Amino acid sequence: MWDIILQAGSAILLDPNTLLLMAIGVIAGLLTGAIPGFTIAMGVVLTLPFTFGMSPIQGIATMIGVFVGGLSGGLMSGMLTGIPGTPSSVATTFDGFPMARNGKPGLALGLGVWSSFFGGIISAIFLVALAPQLAALGLEFGPWDYFSLILFSLTITASLSGKALLKGMIAGVLGLLFATAGEDPINGMARFDFGWDPLLQGFAFLPVLIGLFAFSQLLNDIEDSEQARKPLLEKAMSAARIEHWLAIKMIFTRWGNLLRSSLIGVFTGVLPAAGSSISNILAYDQAKKAAPDDKTFGTGDPDGIIAPEAANNATAGGSLITMMALGIPGDVVTAVMIGALMIHDIVPGPSFISDEPVLAYGVFIAFFLAHFMMVGTQALTLRLFLFATRSPMYILTAIILAYCSIGVFSLHNVQFDMWVMLGFGFVGYTLRKLGFPLAPMILGVVLGQIAELNLSRALSISDDITLFLSRPWSLFFLVLAAFSFSFPWYQEATNKGRKWALFFTPVATLSLSGPVLMMEGTVRPVLGGIMIIAAIFMTWKVVKSGYKRQRE
Repeated sequence: MWDIILQAGSAILLDPNTLLLMAIGVIAGLLTGAIPGFTIAMGVVLTLPFTFGMSPIQGIATMIGVFVGGLSGGLMSGMLTGIPGTPSSVATTFDGFPMARNGKPGLALGLGVWSSFFGGIISAIFLVALAPQLAALGLEFGPWDYFSLILFSLTITASLSGKALLKGMIAGVLGLLFATAGEDPINGMARFDFGWDPLLQGFAFLPVLIGLFAFSQLLNDIEDSEQARKPLLEKAMSAARIEHWLAIKMIFTRWGNLLRSSLIGVFTGVLPAAGSSISNILAYDQAKKAAPDDKTFGTGDPDGIIAPEAANNATAGGSLITMMALGIPGDVVTAVMIGALMIHDIVPGPSFISDEPVLAYGVFIAFFLAHFMMVGTQALTLRLFLFATRSPMYILTAIILAYCSIGVFSLHNVQFDMWVMLGFGFVGYTLRKLGFPLAPMILGVVLGQIAELNLSRALSISDDITLFLSRPWSLFFLVLAAFSFSFPWYQEATNKGRKWALFFTPVATLSLSGPVLMMEGTVRPVLGGIMIIAAIFMTWKVVKSGYKRQRE
């Protein structure tokens, strides 16, 4: 095996052309991810024609560079302007933007860069060591399981809403409602089009995202004429230095959050069609739930930056696992990569690693190397972004809006998408003023179409709804959804000293052990038995302590 690894390493590390192409790909990805409206998928698609004349390993290495750079580039605009450059950076803005505006842009950016780096390296280790084993999980998932997973993801709305739970739920339902506009994904029936043909295509996610986050934020920033003449980060611009060492130290002191978020990213990436737009929000939600005091989230908490950035880069490793081991695209980017390989008569699948070992290990090495390139190039380019924020807000607003409009129009080359961006911009501005959180609405728009598609597929295969409860993974996610949805009430009960809150964790562990015991194989049923023992032990500790909360 080592001779194969050496051959793959030599094909990349000792070839100046390949290294140069990777570096160009990383820089292009950083720029694509940083510009609101230009998605990672768009960057990889634009790269595809240039790979036709390259060798397979050069073409894939270049695309991986764009992929990794794009995932990390989205944090720049998210932190400096409050506008996520990509859907994978939505959750990063929740704490990254407040920290930057509180006079710590260097620390915020440093946390984002190094969290992305460490999350990517952790997922690369999983990519090399556990590709066949983790990819096998994807084969167990049917539409019932995907629908339950999305249902669990939608319960995050409750956590993202904070104290405005009712408003958050309303915003989430609005997002689901907007996701139903257009033609039915299975039967092609028109819905909520009001006899207007442009609405038949529905609301594309990118114009909605840019409208809600970007345009509404721009309107909010320039509504005061005096504020519009000031720089975006006036106080923080004197030094314009990224605090690398402080950021690394803070990340290492929060290694549990880093590891958990990276694992969430890998697992989400392994699931086809899940992607980093889901994993970054999932990781943020779990970090918030695990925090001793979640009141600091949304105000510039470092954990709120580490979690989504580690998760979104780790998702790339998971996506590559399913691409290489199963030939199933984990997201749009890996779908383009599969197309690039097929041009060279290489078809990823279960035999890909054994049939093309040099190329397979070349992908592993390129993924590792791309993260080091990302840190090196982003450390230089971030200064340019910090410098750009010295411009008055009204100038930045005009430039950002122009880029957003170009990105939205280039998505489908239709004017309707630009009107969607404009309309949702005013909707987002209004919701902000009324105190509604925007994150639940975005979550509803993103996940609504995926949930509907998988529900339709499940019911088309069988009208037996008990399959949602009899399939282990589906039941696992439904149980997880129930406890996730009730988590805000658990937090409130804990703060008030309610006794029943002490049994929340043991009951959740015991409930989740059921579907784990139902799963195939030997390891997972054994894990289910361990979970039962752990639940009994935790219950015993609560009773023994006299129903008193155990504090660290």
